[in-house]
Amino acid sequence: MTTNAAPVTPASTSQPSHPGLRQWCGGLMVAACALLTSCASHGACETPYAASPQFRDCGFRNPPNPDALPSASQWKIWSRFIAGTKTDTVPTDPIPVHPITTAQLEALDPQANHVIRLGHSSHLLKLRGKFWLIDPVFSERASPFQWIGPKRFHQPPLALEQLPAIEGLILSHDHYDHLDIATIEYLAQRVNRYFVPLAVGARLVELGVPADRIAEFDWWQAGQHDGVQLTATPAQHFSGRTLNDRDKTLWASWVIQSGNQRIFYSGDSGYFKGFSQIGERFGGFDLAMIENGAYDAYWPAVHMTPEQSVQAFQDLRGKVLFSVHNSTFDLAFHTWHDPLDRIADLSESQKIELATPAIGEVLTVGQPRTNVRWWQGLK
Repeated sequence: MTTNAAPVTPASTSQPSHPGLRQWCGGLMVAACALLTSCASHGACETPYAASPQFRDCGFRNPPNPDALPSASQWKIWSRFIAGTKTDTVPTDPIPVHPITTAQLEALDPQANHVIRLGHSSHLLKLRGKFWLIDPVFSERASPFQWIGPKRFHQPPLALEQLPAIEGLILSHDHYDHLDIATIEYLAQRVNRYFVPLAVGARLVELGVPADRIAEFDWWQAGQHDGVQLTATPAQHFSGRTLNDRDKTLWASWVIQSGNQRIFYSGDSGYFKGFSQIGERFGGFDLAMIENGAYDAYWPAVHMTPEQSVQAFQDLRGKVLFSVHNSTFDLAFHTWHDPLDRIADLSESQKIELATPAIGEVLTVGQPRTNVRWWQGLK
């Protein structure tokens, strides 16, 4: 592998104790909210990441964005989760899942690039014959604990133990709906190479991943592995897994080039001008996997509405818009199908080629397909 990414740093000794998500309950949420509001100040710090343009005031920061709307206070957000009413945020009908077997995966054309939706933002890729993972979450809950936190709407289309040999694993950031403890612990020695934003490597080392298998990237840094070119690109988000580590690790979107095809993966991001910069630098994408879910007026700068997701896709100069970050976990107050309904209607009205594959469905990049609104009629 060749890369200009930064080396991984030693693991921290702290243990994760909070999901970094906005979904808790009762007294746990009240206590956590009180602690969160006390963690805003920063003292002196020592860091190996001081040279990063993204690192300021003892943490990673988004670039200035005068168009970004402010979020509500942590107290207001968490109080809403405690006392607010949710309607239709969890499906009562089963989500359709297309089980996929190892034999089916092996039969996929080794000269093409394929994306298999596992749920939420988790995807299995077959890139010219080798398998890769993006933000894999196989646990029942997106949480550090399997007795509390957002619970899956559906099972993955294949079990963790059924995964083929994984050449590379890409992480966008360290939130629990993207970096899952049990999944990484199982895969720790089973993945040849991990690609993560700055400071996320220590998270993986804590979970048993050998440090020499991890490559950390700052924004715009690139590397190559087994014929796949990877570039970490900007995103507008935040990070953290405990009550006192907000923004201690970087977040990123990713550009994946396999053969003559380019795939963009947004990770989590609010809308910002960085999408235009990425589109200009790379000249467009055969497939743009863009987040579309968990948005809310209380946190408008860190997740996109469907309208913003479509604008980001246009900024990126994408050919096919692939909707991710929905249909698996209840992470906000909109209905579970609202992201799908709105992005499908917007894409149809603007003549955008949309991909909303069912869980387990295989999308082959560059090949024609008929998109189906699989969620229609489900409660």
